[in-house]
Amino acid sequence: MKYSILDLANINQHQTPKDAFERAVALAQLGEKEGFHRYWVAEHHNMVNIASSATAVLIGHIAEKTTSIRVGSGGIMLPNHAPLMVAEAFGTLETLYPQRIDLGLGRAPGTDQITSHALRRDPSRADQFPNEVMELLTYFHPVDNQRIHAIPGMNLDIPIWILGSSLFGAQLAAHLGLPYAFAGHFAPAQMQAALKIYRERFQPSQYLDQPYSMLCLNGILADTQEEAEYEFTTMQQSFTQLIRDDRKLTPPPIKEMDDYWNPLEKRQVSSMLRLSAVGDKETAHDFIAELLTEIEVDELMFAGVIYDAEKRLHSFKLISEVMNSL
Repeated sequence: MKYSILDLANINQHQTPKDAFERAVALAQLGEKEGFHRYWVAEHHNMVNIASSATAVLIGHIAEKTTSIRVGSGGIMLPNHAPLMVAEAFGTLETLYPQRIDLGLGRAPGTDQITSHALRRDPSRADQFPNEVMELLTYFHPVDNQRIHAIPGMNLDIPIWILGSSLFGAQLAAHLGLPYAFAGHFAPAQMQAALKIYRERFQPSQYLDQPYSMLCLNGILADTQEEAEYEFTTMQQSFTQLIRDDRKLTPPPIKEMDDYWNPLEKRQVSSMLRLSAVGDKETAHDFIAELLTEIEVDELMFAGVIYDAEKRLHSFKLISEVMNSL
């Protein structure tokens, strides 16, 4: 089974976006060395701890610093952009780094309402997401008598993925015959239903003969169970801050989460992060193996925010070893 990386280019406390980019390059290079199939970054705006806002620019930087791993978006929030400009940007990337670029699309804003207004985003465009996906497809695969073309972009074979955390994206990807990625790393509630609907309703297309689905989950691995659970508190704190609307740089791990969150926050964050392989290699192996008995999926993608750069690299190295042992 192929396995991949999702990164948000997190900005740690006492660090800068430049530090986040350097850590991202190091992770992508390790991923390439350890057999990860693709490395994706996600579009977010006005998030003080996330540096991947100019997603296409960062994809180009990562692609330039690597040689073979696929690099793409997980995803581009299409209603924030004109489809033609997305096609031109990713057509440029594909031209510069042929057969290495993925374009994952989402319909969420990737931010709050005030920032959406600053992006000149029209809230009604989310309802037009299926039409805008189809428009984008025509820029890469022009139809007869088409008057507007993406240059570069036209006639380039760039895989377009539909991303989602609900049944909507699964239904759209199945209808259009596109690959589908489910965001289980923060919204696992409808995972089984969405993946099942996608496979059952998939319609073969010029882009894909048979369904291809990918599940994103969290992976925090260390040499011991105790160390992994300690490192996981960075993500638990960050998600608690998200619930509180208390935006801060990515925090270092702490020894006792019960001193940090209240019982309601603990239940909510634990539910959001339910799909997390946290522990040593044996624990992670068992978690992933059990997960794969519950769902049918073609690829796993791992997110994993760890404060210490070297420990993050070590975690993803252990993930590769676990995936190769399955």
